[in-house]
Amino acid sequence: MFRVKSLSRFAAVLLATALPIIPASAQETAPAVSQQVPANAPRLIVAISIDQFSGDLFAQYRQHFTGGFARLTQGAVFPAGYQSHAATETCPGHSTILTGNRPAHTGIIANSWIDQSVTVGPKVVYCAEDVAQRSAGSKDYVASPVHLLVPTLGEWMKKANPAARNIAVSGKDRGALMMGGHDIDQVYWWKGKEFVTLNGRKIGPSAEAQNAQVTTLLAKGAAKFPLPDHCRRADRAIKAGAASVGNGHFALKAGDSGAFRSSPRLDRATLDLGLKLVDEQKLGKGAVPDVLSLSLSATDYVGHSTGTEGAEMCIQLAQLDMALGDFFASLDKRGIDYAVALTADHGGFDLPERLNEQALDKSSRVGDAVSAAQLSATLAKRYGLEAKDLILSDGASGDYWLRRDLPEGIKGKLVDDAKRLLEADPQVEVVLSAAAIAATPMPTTSPETWTLAERARASYNPLHSGDFVVMLKRGVVPIAKAGPGYVATHGSPWDYDRRVPILFWRKGMNGFEQPSPVETVDIAPSLAAWIGLKIPQGAFDGRCLDLDGGTGNTCGAIR
Repeated sequence: MFRVKSLSRFAAVLLATALPIIPASAQETAPAVSQQVPANAPRLIVAISIDQFSGDLFAQYRQHFTGGFARLTQGAVFPAGYQSHAATETCPGHSTILTGNRPAHTGIIANSWIDQSVTVGPKVVYCAEDVAQRSAGSKDYVASPVHLLVPTLGEWMKKANPAARNIAVSGKDRGALMMGGHDIDQVYWWKGKEFVTLNGRKIGPSAEAQNAQVTTLLAKGAAKFPLPDHCRRADRAIKAGAASVGNGHFALKAGDSGAFRSSPRLDRATLDLGLKLVDEQKLGKGAVPDVLSLSLSATDYVGHSTGTEGAEMCIQLAQLDMALGDFFASLDKRGIDYAVALTADHGGFDLPERLNEQALDKSSRVGDAVSAAQLSATLAKRYGLEAKDLILSDGASGDYWLRRDLPEGIKGKLVDDAKRLLEADPQVEVVLSAAAIAATPMPTTSPETWTLAERARASYNPLHSGDFVVMLKRGVVPIAKAGPGYVATHGSPWDYDRRVPILFWRKGMNGFEQPSPVETVDIAPSLAAWIGLKIPQGAFDGRCLDLDGGTGNTCGAIR
């Protein structure tokens, strides 16, 4: 059992859920969740996250969509959605979508963080890892949602009606686990050459069948994908360090599971497994609504390995549009009354080498001066301290930690000096201490107006956050040296990484487009209202969005 070190403002709500993340000794109670399913409520919620599908990509390619994306644009469209926090990474972003809470309350502050109390293995803790299950010398980890501090929509649904089924599938474990949560009926993610599940659970027949299909494909290999006409202008090679990208078409050599993962084929397989689970579990056919979470990871793998503005991304989105169209058509044939919510866990940014040719000549790769090692060496010499692990980080921006055995009297001085040194660097926008972030009120205004401190506050949780946060200037990519498989990334507090589309669709709904900003934390309360799920007050950071473009109101009395 994971025992939280301190309880957030959601303590009473969490205690009412009886989830395994709650201390056994806790005695607080809160109003129980309840559900009165409206007669016209959808019977299946399909929640889709497209990893690294930025608002910019949605706008750029929207005119070319003819399949699943085109269908969704006939529903309720929020093109200016926001993952409003600063740490725009996969794990924090996924943790917001179906919990309705920002990372400050989900506890998922980044993909990984430093925990100096860890005694087995490295001090870096992965967001979807059960550190208590580590074994000495092992290079693998036990995947778990143990760090997620708040319930997901599927868990609320099961709390109200145990017959509700909560199922998640993803190309990444963190995608599936952050959307599904702790109390999950079935969960699968891609690992190596197959879909796997939680430690101690058996692979079900649907996953076995999907793995067999992928194994056959990998054994044969596959030809490259066709290049759509609108992708031709992006089809040119560009050098990024030792890598050459921009003109790949995803030919698959036999046995190359890495190439399979970083291609449209991974998303197609994820959707196919999701459909198999719909049939196996008879989702949408029971007395109460079910939820199927699908986190589609290939767009992120393509973005990291080739950038966002080459032929690869153009082909990826064209293929994903078709795969989503096929998936929705298959649900239609099954006669299921389903509703879709689609968004992304974060945006993305192209590689500087291409951006420099496309009117953004100030884009660059981060230099060594920002590294924790360089900072440790400089400050250790100044204070006469041991340089080893004086300052720790898991990257060239974001959270930084001071060595925990330092005298309290010197820690504040080190943070102040680190701030002065780093802010003198031309690539650094600002350095914020943990104290300054914690003292910043949680923002309540529209997310595009938030200060950098407010964006950091939405990511800050004292259980895991560092002693200070480093924010690079707009356009500085925190990859010092590009190479094959890793040329571009995300994770910044800037809007190219924060802004994502948010789309809702259901057959026959009164569609509309609302250009004003909303947040991904608004998705869970909106879906809960759609299916008549009444959550205890204060459980969400987000608000219910009325998804009826006419005179109706899907939020009803809870609005």
